Amino acid sequence: MNLEERILQRKRRGDRRQLVLEEASLSPVWHPAEPTGRGPTIERLLDRLEPVFDHRAPENVYVRGPAGSGKSAVVTALFSQFARLLSSPEDSIVTTTRGADADMRSFAYVDLREATSEFEFYHAVLDAVTSESIPQRGLSTSDLRERVSRHLRGGRILVVAMDHADEDGTDRLASFAGELESLGHRTSWVAVGRSAPGEVLPDPHATKTVTVDSYHRAELTDLLTARVSTGLTRDATTHQQIRRLAGWAEGDAHDALAALLGAVDIALDEDSDVVEDAHLDAGMDSVPRPCVALGRVLALSENRRTVLRRLVALDPEDRSSVGRAASVIASSASLSESTITRYLYEFAEVGIVERVPIEGTQSAGRPPSRVETRVPTRAFLRLTRGDE
Repeated sequence: MNLEERILQRKRRGDRRQLVLEEASLSPVWHPAEPTGRGPTIERLLDRLEPVFDHRAPENVYVRGPAGSGKSAVVTALFSQFARLLSSPEDSIVTTTRGADADMRSFAYVDLREATSEFEFYHAVLDAVTSESIPQRGLSTSDLRERVSRHLRGGRILVVAMDHADEDGTDRLASFAGELESLGHRTSWVAVGRSAPGEVLPDPHATKTVTVDSYHRAELTDLLTARVSTGLTRDATTHQQIRRLAGWAEGDAHDALAALLGAVDIALDEDSDVVEDAHLDAGMDSVPRPCVALGRVLALSENRRTVLRRLVALDPEDRSSVGRAASVIASSASLSESTITRYLYEFAEVGIVERVPIEGTQSAGRPPSRVETRVPTRAFLRLTRGDE
């Protein structure tokens, strides 16, 4: 191929209609300002939080529903609007020289995947309710707690949303709820999770529950259509493809969007300006059922995400055992094989990977097992492509 042909080939590629307009709209971890198909759920949650409109602290609320049912989408959107319409960002930290204002309200959304300690919890709350920059260093947990307490002086109400409150089997919700109560001010919380109330709530009888059901197929079709309309160029997908994807996902918006993003990634690899049926099939095949939430793995440390990226890219024979997988990953990573092995066992403990026993083998000690990931592979690799 001579130089002229090379240039003309590039020109033809540039003349082609692009496929992706706004990739964030296709991501399972991105939530729109207006959740699709969740109006009744929003109304029920607003009913539970009604006292805040009268400047009274509402009762604690637990938003419960299965994976991919839009719980986080509803709560993040609602708290974003609360912060914009009901709180006063200009009223930063109340000092002793200011007069009390009983009408003041503050709202904070905290993702417990990221806030795993009291320091991180108070830092996230302060970051949400004050306009000043909160440093990550130079302050102790007690310093942050005192700042939150000062912010609440004068009768200010604080409502904190705590998302993913029941992951990893921790008692984080009970701990942070206790912290809020110990402040001695007018505080309430809204927890979000999948577990039964008795399994996660510190006091189930004192907490109101808002139940969220899985999406109906028509609702999920509408949601996917809305995402595609802003994320992809016109006619990049067909309505039949969207309906088929919604049926396959069985009401789980996370899995549907993970498959869609995977299909788009494959289409881009093939330099296609539309999502073909084969791309959609491959995108769905890249999502294990059940799978781990992408937001959960994106919250991992950088080193752990790197190991997971290398793991999902391995050939099946290189995942024939934990030791084999760790050895292959270590050959091209800066981490030691022992550290990688530890990470793999950590992943297995929290369900990010599954150790599947190898049939027909007999050995002393722990039986050999191959490593299967529970991560939507194509979507995960695309969302973390900047990590390496």
